[in-house]
Formats: sequence, C-alpha cells, structure tokens
Amino acid sequence: MLTERQLLILQVIVDDFIESAHPVGSRAISKKEHIPFSAATIRNEMADLEEQGYLEKTHSSSGRVPSEKGYRYYVDHLISPAGQTHKGNVISHMLKDGFFEFEQIVQMSAEVLSELTNYTSIILGPELFETKLKQVQLITLSAHTAVAILVTNTGHVEHRSFSIPAEVNPSDLERMVNILNNRLHDVPILKLQEIFNTEIAAMMKMYVEDFDRSYDYLKAAFLSDHPVKLYIGGKSNILRQPEFNDVDKIRSFFTMMDKEEEIISLLKHTDHGINVSIGKENEVDAIKDFSLITSSYQLGDGQLGTIALLGPMRMEYKKVISLLNIVSNEMTDALYMWYKNNE
Repeated sequence: MLTERQLLILQVIVDDFIESAHPVGSRAISKKEHIPFSAATIRNEMADLEEQGYLEKTHSSSGRVPSEKGYRYYVDHLISPAGQTHKGNVISHMLKDGFFEFEQIVQMSAEVLSELTNYTSIILGPELFETKLKQVQLITLSAHTAVAILVTNTGHVEHRSFSIPAEVNPSDLERMVNILNNRLHDVPILKLQEIFNTEIAAMMKMYVEDFDRSYDYLKAAFLSDHPVKLYIGGKSNILRQPEFNDVDKIRSFFTMMDKEEEIISLLKHTDHGINVSIGKENEVDAIKDFSLITSSYQLGDGQLGTIALLGPMRMEYKKVISLLNIVSNEMTDALYMWYKNNE
C-alpha cells in the first residue's frame, strides 16, 4: 500500500517523464511549488518505490523512470475519472455541413486522432459477422469482362473484376443479378456461401438457361474473402518518439503494421469501454515496448467497431483516454445519423 507521499511523488515522476522523456531526479521534484518535501526525503521515497517495482533506474547515476508496474498503477489509480469523460468537438464539427460515406467518417477519425496525439491510430470496422449485404450490381465492361460491385450496410463498397465466357448469355447474367438482389438483401456476409449453395442455386436452375457455367463464374465473383476493414493513421508517427528513433528497434512494429490479420486479431477481442494494455501486457511480441489503448464505437443497430491508439509506454494517458472517449461518442453519433439516412 502506497502512502500519500509516495503517491504524489509517483504521479509527479510519471507526469514529468511523459512530458520530457528524461529520467526524473529528486532535486527537480523538490523544486516544484506543490511539493513540500526535501530532496533527501524524496530520494528515500523514490528508493522505496523502486524497491516495490514502481520505478526503475536507466543507469546507476540517473534519476528514475516509471516501470510497467508504475504506469499500470498510474492509469488505474492516479488519473482522475473526471478527466476521462469531458465532452469535446473533435470530429463532429467537420461532419456537420457535409455528406460523408461510412468509410470517409472512419478514415477521417483515424487521421484526426493520429494528428492530435502523434501516435498511430487504428480503427477496426464493425465485426464481419454483423455486416450485411445491401446491394449487388454487375457492370459489363466488354463482351468478356465484367465488374461485380457489392455494397454492405456499413457503406463498404467492393469491386471485383471477372471474366465472362463467350458461351454465357448476357441476359442470364442479368437474371442472376436480379435473383441475387432479391434473395441476398440484408443477408449477413458470413451466410452468403450457405444461401448461394441452396436458395440461389435452386432459383437459378429454374430461370437461367446455361446454369452450370454462369453460376460458377458468378459465385467466384461474389464469394471471395470479405476482410474486416482496417483504417490506420500516422503509421510513421512512432518514429517521432525518442524511445523509437532507432529504426532497427521497431522493425517488427512496421512488419506487423503490414499484416492486417495480426492487427485485426489484436483488436477484435477487446472489451467494451476503455482498455489499456501496457508493455508486456500486450500479447503480440512486436508491441511489448508499447502501450495500446482501445475503445469501442457503435454503428446504427448495435454493431461494434474498435478504435485504438498505439504509442510508447510513455504515453499521454490522460489526453489519449479523454480523446478516445470523445471520438468514440462522436463517431457513434455520426454513424447513427449515417445509418438512419441509409436504411
């Protein structure tokens, strides 16, 4: 159990180190107006805090820096709840007078977060199993090529080119697209395969002349993988942090950022509300020297996505937690309006 004096000293050290990135010494702390303790007393308390695992020395003659345990205590006990819940106007003023698609709103939010924090922002779209197909279109580019267009209820638009065999009748393709729109509207993406193989196949056998050939091509065009959409802002911001000015030290970070599956896996199982993972609490080896703060946002009828900021353990936790609360609420409000306008 930390004493009131130790709590104050720990908070000062964490705040100062977050701001300066330099170890904090007892003399510097004693000069602060709100600190009534002598440098000798502070030095003794710092030694006790180090012994308990809250502080570390970078080398024998330095001041102290927070340990992972110190950051965790700071986040859990020394950040005022009031500072985490105040309201702001981070993205809503930009959306007020314009019409935006879902993806524009989310990408804009990612970019604003990275600019305001100088960290890397990551936004994960709503869970795939909750995404539904809204519309299917087929545009013929030539006698032998076409583009299939899929639009989901989240506003995601996907284009896929495919070849049309000479034997396939264009009128058959048109009939099939009509069948798809009639039968697949509001169907969850993950159920497309099942419905294609049952209801769609049965309908097409009845109405499409060259069923086997046409069906195989159309199925290949519409049933390829549907990845969860990722939006990333400020990937290179991490290089602005003095902890990571050695590119070799964070090579694994940039490798991870190029692998969408790893990032999706990292974010998709986070709990609702604000979550803070510090250092080795992160399961992915590439970010064992980072802090990851996540929050959730809501789309329309309850579908959830994830917002995250990734930065050094010397992260501005108060600012980041407050910003994530604000942006998640503003995104939820903006996407609610977008969802209502697109129902």
